[in-house]
Amino acid sequence: MGNPYDKVPYMVTDGVILRKIVASDLDGLYEIYSNENIFTYIPGDVKKNKATVEHMIGHFERDFNKKKVIFLGICLAKSPDEIIGVAEMFDYDDKVNMITIGYRLNEGFWGQGIAKQAVKAMVDYLFETVMINRIQAFVMVANERSQRVLQKSGFKKEGILRQAQYWKGKGVVDLEVYSLLRSDL
Repeated sequence: MGNPYDKVPYMVTDGVILRKIVASDLDGLYEIYSNENIFTYIPGDVKKNKATVEHMIGHFERDFNKKKVIFLGICLAKSPDEIIGVAEMFDYDDKVNMITIGYRLNEGFWGQGIAKQAVKAMVDYLFETVMINRIQAFVMVANERSQRVLQKSGFKKEGILRQAQYWKGKGVVDLEVYSLLRSDL
């Protein structure tokens, strides 16, 4: 069994690259975090200025070093320097050997199968390199696009957690929980 925090992952598929977020990603990251439509179904608040987003890049490194969250930039394989989304892996539980994933894409790239490719990259990495047993994701009940991404990626809907989590900017929310086990493959 590996540890997802051993090193910052670098994942490559035919279509996407998931890589460390660096200072030069500021403009692409700001485009994502300043778009209210992206925050319709995810926790957090829109960032109104670039300085706030620039500060976040340092926090991504800190959160990795504290073994809290792994944030990775999603890039198209044909333009690896242009960040078009953010993938997250967090809440690693070594006793259960599970981790939670999340993702968000720049609105201009919705509906192109990129989120599914990013999920596949995370799944392959987590099962094959880290040797995780369970990957899970939480999705707001109204977020049908993200549910489809997970379903097409082989995840099973386990049910709805009613009024189970507080999401910043949303309050207490109902969430659908999806999972993929190593034995599902």
